Amino acid sequence: MIRVASYNIRKAIGTDRLRRPERILSVIDEVGADIIALQEADRRFGARKSALPPELLDNHGELRPVHFGTGQEGIGWHGNAMLVRSHIKVLECRPLIIPSLEPRGAVLVECRVGKQDLRIVGMHLDLSGLWRKRQVRAILDAVLQRPEKMPTILMGDLNEWARHRGCLVEFLHDYRIVFTGPSFHSQRPVARLDRIMVGQDLRILRSGTHNTAQAKRASDHLPVWAELAF
Repeated sequence: MIRVASYNIRKAIGTDRLRRPERILSVIDEVGADIIALQEADRRFGARKSALPPELLDNHGELRPVHFGTGQEGIGWHGNAMLVRSHIKVLECRPLIIPSLEPRGAVLVECRVGKQDLRIVGMHLDLSGLWRKRQVRAILDAVLQRPEKMPTILMGDLNEWARHRGCLVEFLHDYRIVFTGPSFHSQRPVARLDRIMVGQDLRILRSGTHNTAQAKRASDHLPVWAELAF
C-alpha cells in the first residue's frame, strides 16, 4: 500500500495572511503521505525561492524534496514540487513544459517503492478552461512517451470547477478520478479543485480531504489524499 497526497500550499501564506512554513509542514505531517505533490511551493517573483526554507525541510522528518535541476532557488518547477519519504528511491525526475497562458507547469517523478516502480505527475493547471484541456493533453502525451510502462498517478490543483466536464474528461480514457471531496476554499470547502487520478493498475483503498483546524488556517486549499494498492 502507498499513501499519496496533493496540496496547494499557497506559498505558505495562511488564511490569516501570515506566512508560516512550519505550519504547512505540520499539516503535511498530519496527512502522513509517502509522496506528496505540492503546488505554489515556490515564490512567484524574483529568485523563486522555496516557500519552505531548506533548513526547515532538512530538519523535518523523513520527507525530502525531489530536485528537478531547474537551477532556481526553489524546490520545484513553476511552483510544482514533490516530497517523498526516505525509503522511496527516485529513478528519474524532470519538469514538464506545457502550453500555458499563465506561468504554469508540471513535474514527473519515477520512483521505486519496495520492488514496485511507480510514476507520479504533479501539476497546477491554468485558470482558463481552454488552456487546461491543452495542458492535460500535453501531460498525458509526455507520460505516453516515457520508455517504461508503470503504474501512474496524476495529481494536483486542476482549477476545474466542473465535476464531470472540462479538462476532467481528458483523463477518463486511461485513468480513474479518485473521490476525495471538496478542498477549496479551506474555510468552507465547496469546490473539488484538487484531484488525484490513478491508472487502471492501481486499486483505490481509501481517499479523502484532510480537513483539520490547522489545515483550515495553513492555506486556502485543503490537502487531498488516497491510499492505493498495486
